[in-house]
Amino acid sequence: MFTGLIEDLGKVREIVQTADSYRLTVVTGLPSAELSLGESIAVNGVCLTVVQFGSGYFSADVSPETLKRSSLAGLKAGGRVNLERALRLSDRLGGHLVSGHVDTVATLIGRRQQGNAVRLDVALDEAFRCYVAAKGSICIDGISLTVNELIPDGFSVMIIPHTLAETTLQFCQAGALVNIETDLISKYLERLLAKGSSVAANEPLSLEFLAKHGFL
Repeated sequence: MFTGLIEDLGKVREIVQTADSYRLTVVTGLPSAELSLGESIAVNGVCLTVVQFGSGYFSADVSPETLKRSSLAGLKAGGRVNLERALRLSDRLGGHLVSGHVDTVATLIGRRQQGNAVRLDVALDEAFRCYVAAKGSICIDGISLTVNELIPDGFSVMIIPHTLAETTLQFCQAGALVNIETDLISKYLERLLAKGSSVAANEPLSLEFLAKHGFL
């Protein structure tokens, strides 16, 4: 589990790909003394497992499913990536709960300066728009962001100077592909509503039920 607050802007050192394997090595400023084999690190919002590490770098294997569902297949040596280590229970939750399981890849369709912030417009596949709400949370390339507003083909976000300087969003221009993870709560609510009942309360699950029990 992650928060969407980026800890480091890493650089892809090497990609070793064969017919049945894909290993990514990233140069990082994360302290190697604190890394361990098997721990999780989110790379552009994708939860990966550390399989090797040393002074100033770590390596992770990427599965075919992850390559299919994310933008990692498009990474090149020298490219920059957002990095975040897994959440510790003692940490402040400054962003929102992020699983590191990417839902889909979206396209940046607009970028413009708006006051002291940069507005990014993102085109999102229609199947995922129901999980996005104005002023709700969304994760773009591992970055916890607030949805500014909904637009006909997706949504927009406003990026403050600090976030821009500390993440890969500083490099993103129109046409860039970005990893999207929608809010966990929206997906669980959809699942519960689709089921149509509550095992615990043995009551029909509806918007009225959720409001009655403090979920709305």
